[in-house]
Formats: sequence, structure tokens, C-alpha cells
Amino acid sequence: MPAESRLSDGVEPDVCAAFRDALDRVGSKWGLAILAAASEGPVRFAELNRMIPGISRRMLTLTLRTLERDGMLVRTVHPTVPPQVEYTATSLAKDLFASTRALSAWAENNHEKIAAARAAYDDAEAARQ
Repeated sequence: MPAESRLSDGVEPDVCAAFRDALDRVGSKWGLAILAAASEGPVRFAELNRMIPGISRRMLTLTLRTLERDGMLVRTVHPTVPPQVEYTATSLAKDLFASTRALSAWAENNHEKIAAARAAYDDAEAARQ
């Protein structure tokens, strides 16, 4: 790849696109919660719906489909009446979920600093007006 098509520090735009794509999975409102639940073992739709406060059945369905499409979940339909459907995290999803722990720790360790910075900024903005 030509040097002029790279970003600073030699980062290629394709790498940034792949990173943004991964962040879409963990940055979505419900994706990480679903991956966390499914990483512990097979989980049924109704269990997920109970485990994740505030998620609608429609949003759960859409997010499950996206995660399945991305290779993060395996959907298994058991031939019972009514059919039982289970979702299991793939090794890809478990790896992604494990990778988010460092970011989670960073967020926990720094959320007060971020809140203080926001308050200082907002105070300064209010003083300018």
C-alpha cells in the first residue's frame, strides 16, 4: 500500500475499517450484553430476554440475527413442540468478549475523571455565554 494512503504511525485505512466493524459489535447497545450471556454457555431466547433489562423482543431478535450473521453466535433449533432455540457464543465471540475486558477496566478506572472533565468543560462553556 502506498505511503500516502496510510494514516499516522503507518496505520492502514483497511485496519481502521476492521476495527470500526469490531467496535460496532461491542459498541451496540445490546451486543455486548448478549455476548456476555452467551459466553457462559447455551442460552435460550426467553432467558436472554429476562437477563437483559430493557431490551425489547424485536431488538433482541435483530441483534441476535446480526451476531449470528457475523459468526459470533450459533443458533440451534431443537425439534420440540414448541421448538426450543438456543444461542451459543462461538470462539470468535468469546475472544472478542475477553478482549473487551481491558476496555471495561479502563472505563471503570477512568469514568470519574471523564465526568470531572465534562463538568469542567460545561462550566467553562456556561461562563463564556
